[in-house]
Amino acid sequence: MSFEVIIGIEIHCELKTKTKMFSGAPVLFGEKANTCVNEIDLGHPGTLPSVNKKAVELAIKAASAFQCEIDPVLRFDRKNYYYSDLPKGYQITQQFYPIGKNGQVVIEVEGEQKVIRIQRMHMEEDTAKQFHNDSGTLIDFNRAGTPLIEIVSEADMRSGKEAAAYVEKIRMLLDYLEVSDVKMEEGSMRCDVNISLREKGTTAFGVKSEIKNLNSISNVQKAIEAEIERQTQILLSGGKVEQETRRYDEALKNTVLMRKKEGSVDYKYFPDPNLTPIRVDENWIKEIQASLPELPDARKKRYMNELGLNDYDAQQLIQNKEMAAFYDEVCKHCKEYKLIANWIITELSAALYKQNKTMKENPCKAEYLASMIQMIKAGEISSKQGKVVFEEIMQGKDPKKVVEEKGMKQMSDAGELLSIVTSVLDANPQSIEDFKNGKDRAVGFLVGQVMKASKGQANPTLTNQLIQEELKKR
Repeated sequence: MSFEVIIGIEIHCELKTKTKMFSGAPVLFGEKANTCVNEIDLGHPGTLPSVNKKAVELAIKAASAFQCEIDPVLRFDRKNYYYSDLPKGYQITQQFYPIGKNGQVVIEVEGEQKVIRIQRMHMEEDTAKQFHNDSGTLIDFNRAGTPLIEIVSEADMRSGKEAAAYVEKIRMLLDYLEVSDVKMEEGSMRCDVNISLREKGTTAFGVKSEIKNLNSISNVQKAIEAEIERQTQILLSGGKVEQETRRYDEALKNTVLMRKKEGSVDYKYFPDPNLTPIRVDENWIKEIQASLPELPDARKKRYMNELGLNDYDAQQLIQNKEMAAFYDEVCKHCKEYKLIANWIITELSAALYKQNKTMKENPCKAEYLASMIQMIKAGEISSKQGKVVFEEIMQGKDPKKVVEEKGMKQMSDAGELLSIVTSVLDANPQSIEDFKNGKDRAVGFLVGQVMKASKGQANPTLTNQLIQEELKKR
């Protein structure tokens, strides 16, 4: 018996606003507990919510990037439940009229593209954060009321790899849009995965398990693969999968039961009476959509079609918004697009990793890297010398000054080099004889002698060419 995996994902993302969804309290991470909160966030009697316009703008940006249909009327509902992290006793959300619906994103897994449909994207407020210990539970209300979007996919994914690719695509889009800082480790982007198995050839969904609060893209894939294995073993042994909420334990590399579910909770949704419907100006929506930046897929297409990069290099660059932006900046000063990509993807990435820095902290100036690459291409310095120069420009130094100070500039004048080549050949008659006898390594020896005589400044390519030419004459 073989099974088909059915996966749907709900992603919660905190929006990058200065204030909360329905109050003027600041949105700040890592502040002292309960210092970024006001009466509205705490649900004090007599307080009234007010919609954050910036949050709506960011939500429209995201919905547009996901190709969603946008509802021009903002309507909010109350999701009623009683829990210690919910000070009002309800959460303000968009149950009935999400701001976006019927969208999609395209993912790529092992060279194959696939469309993942987005059922809906709605706005809501975050809950407070709880800290459990032996003596009880502490609550930090700083997070309460933070603007969120929840992105709900259709159950279109069929493997852990597809799910990880989907989460990564959503993360990239939101990062490029600057809608969210998408820091999963800080909780500003959180994933809940619904997974079930059904016998291949059948159409009915199996009983699903929900894996809550996955905090990294790699854990999304690991958790799904572990849950597939768990459910497969249950079904093959004749058991029944029960509807459960689980979490992924990194140490055990398995999913662990949190609670069982016998059915869906009745949250008794109803329209929030304190937030009347708001019709959004259509021209404002169009202005927001017209201001969208170049998104990852469009940028990758441009890199390949206009700059001649291969699929791998283009993909590596777009994975990091700051890296792609830096690449574009260097390309303004130099047209060696492939060489630039190589230096950024390999050498710059390695240097930043060694310095424990991110691309946002990149000390390398675009014009300096471009200048160094142009010198390599022009034969003024070798690629090996380029690595020495690169270390210096990572310290903020001008590559031209570095080359001058270190006496690195290559000898590329044919007449000057020919004089050295002639002297080397005259001093090594045995190498000339070896070459005539078909010993090609003689050329390498002679190139080395010229490099030694020129103190490493001879252009290797031109040196090799001149030696070959002179050898044929003797």
